[in-house]
Amino acid sequence: MSGPVTMVGKENTPVGILRRFAGDKRGVGAIEFAILFPVLLMLYLGAFELTVGLNVSKRASRSAGSIADIVSQQSSVTKSVLATMPSVAGAIFAPYSTTGLTLKITGIAIDGTGKATVAWSWAQDGSKPYSAGSPVTVPANMNQASTFLVRSELALPYQLLTFGSNFLPSGTNQITISRQYYYRQRVGNSISCSDC
Repeated sequence: MSGPVTMVGKENTPVGILRRFAGDKRGVGAIEFAILFPVLLMLYLGAFELTVGLNVSKRASRSAGSIADIVSQQSSVTKSVLATMPSVAGAIFAPYSTTGLTLKITGIAIDGTGKATVAWSWAQDGSKPYSAGSPVTVPANMNQASTFLVRSELALPYQLLTFGSNFLPSGTNQITISRQYYYRQRVGNSISCSDC
């Protein structure tokens, strides 16, 4: 009786093993996936970050414009009326957070010669950010003699949604989105603020 026959041929030599390895196509998909996955993940996260950031930016514009529009429709305002404006911004920003939001509303009187000065101003913290009578620069297309403007200034710190602490240099993971809007008064010739 003879034992099992073992074949020692070219397939089991080191050169034969390398030839079989080079010609084997199993696992190519897994290697391609391992190479492409990080790139695709970064593209997805970048698109997500950009979409959220643009949405917050549009809401900042809408908030500043809406606040100036609401105030410009009044014939007179008080601090208590102006104090409700951050709530208007909060409603427009929902569901995004408005933590750190700052808001300034200024009444600007333009005299017969086209000189613009601050009539009154109010800030979210209850202070007067600009002194009454101080000169102010307004856009050229809004500077018409004997008119009144309402300016709203809104700023919101926006935290970038970085998914790793080492993606951005230190201190660049937060930006401030600022918007400024001017609206002309709708009722009468000016808007007064008795306690601003």
